[in-house]
Amino acid sequence: MGNNKEVRTRFAPSPTGPLHIGGVRTALFNYLFAKKNNGTFILRIEDTDQTRYVPGAEEYIVDSLKWAGINIDEGFTVGGPYGPYRQSERKDMYRQYAQQLVDSGYAYYAFDTPEELEEMRERLKKSGVAAPQYNAITRTYMKNSLTLPKEEVEKRLSSGEPYVIRLKVPRNEEIKIYDIIRKWVVVNSSKIDDKILLKADGMPTYHLANVVDDHLMKITHVIRGEEWLPSTPLHVLLYKYLGWENEMPEFAHLPLILRPNGNGKLSKRDGDLLGFPVYPLEWKDPATGEIYKGYRESGYFPEAFINILAFLGWNPGTDQEFFSMGELIQAFSLERVGKAGAKFDVNKAKWFNHQYLMRKDNKELAEMFKPELEKHGISGYDMDKLACICGMVKERAQFITEFWDHAYYFFQSPQSYEEKGMRKFWSEEGLQHLKNILSIFEENTDVKTIEEKVKEYITDNGYGFGKVLSALRLAITGTSKGPSLFDIIEIIGRGEVINRIKKAIEYKQKN
Repeated sequence: MGNNKEVRTRFAPSPTGPLHIGGVRTALFNYLFAKKNNGTFILRIEDTDQTRYVPGAEEYIVDSLKWAGINIDEGFTVGGPYGPYRQSERKDMYRQYAQQLVDSGYAYYAFDTPEELEEMRERLKKSGVAAPQYNAITRTYMKNSLTLPKEEVEKRLSSGEPYVIRLKVPRNEEIKIYDIIRKWVVVNSSKIDDKILLKADGMPTYHLANVVDDHLMKITHVIRGEEWLPSTPLHVLLYKYLGWENEMPEFAHLPLILRPNGNGKLSKRDGDLLGFPVYPLEWKDPATGEIYKGYRESGYFPEAFINILAFLGWNPGTDQEFFSMGELIQAFSLERVGKAGAKFDVNKAKWFNHQYLMRKDNKELAEMFKPELEKHGISGYDMDKLACICGMVKERAQFITEFWDHAYYFFQSPQSYEEKGMRKFWSEEGLQHLKNILSIFEENTDVKTIEEKVKEYITDNGYGFGKVLSALRLAITGTSKGPSLFDIIEIIGRGEVINRIKKAIEYKQKN
């Protein structure tokens, strides 16, 4: 390919349901490659199979890319010079290319009925053919324009008899494909069947529409999942037969995303089974009403999600692990994408999110935490204090949704106390410590002075800091672990702490 061409990549999903994270990764790699080369990223909807169309799927695709920060340069939502960008709206333009292939001898009309096709398959199976195909051999005895007299073909066409247009695949020809990731791939045409290009209803199949659209939209690089590699020889033949061989895009087939155990491809069904989302956003199935979890709703940050996806099959060749979108664009290259399947590691995904959470400004986290507080009936909270609380608990959380579990005691008195902590720290001696410390709180008003007096009480009497402060922490928070105790006291306030110590002493005396 000449270097003077503007790089144009496309993400072309089918609106047959929610977008799997494998689809988002394909979109991301197309986007990164386009931006790295100052090119254009296109979103095209491949909806030639209208029977599988799912309402809401298009909007879901667009919302997912937007949330992930993958910006569309051209597409059905933003327009562009090569529209329309929905295949169903381009229906009329495909027939001419199918007809061109027939006229030039590279395709043919086939009039076989579903029953005749089934009969052919059954006959081949009985004779030992494991995967029967309509191909260079079987087409010689089927009902098509290669076997029927010309007059009969014209008569059938003019009478409106249903037909499909099939590609005439050569019988024994080596098809060579250069793949940027896999290098040279060679396939013999005998392995390919005479695929239908135009269906009886006039709609193109994926194969014809895909090639025609990529050509007309001047796509320079086709970056897609490994599952499309077996179709690529067919696409190469179409480029050749349509006279576009010199303008054929470069191909790059991305490795599969595997289950965490490496055993098989991560599928749409695996999320609920394995306990983590496989969709970027929550999806409600319009047919069943079933709800599937999304990364957004599970508390993942979009920038962490993108970082996780980027490392599924690609590596930067350095030790750098955290990339902004801008840094990913600069670092990305298809040459550093591997061929082997990439295992999805859910623990690493959570770790990534934790790292991004740790990097967030506390005030930003406070804004994000507010909806969680409102769920628990807490509102009108001092935002500076809230930012301070977020800073204190974020080390212990992987998601904002976990903040409440680590910070509830800042907003309400404990409703219960940790059993293990009570047994360990609330002996008769521990209870006496609480009573003595209560007196210190009641006799002093300044928290810093109280801290000094409590520490003096421990050291002057030769007590262990761990035991005494753990007993106090349990009384104030209900748990024996957490951030610095006197930082907690500073935020909760002296008056509330006195109430909580009294409540704890009363609870212990009753139990």
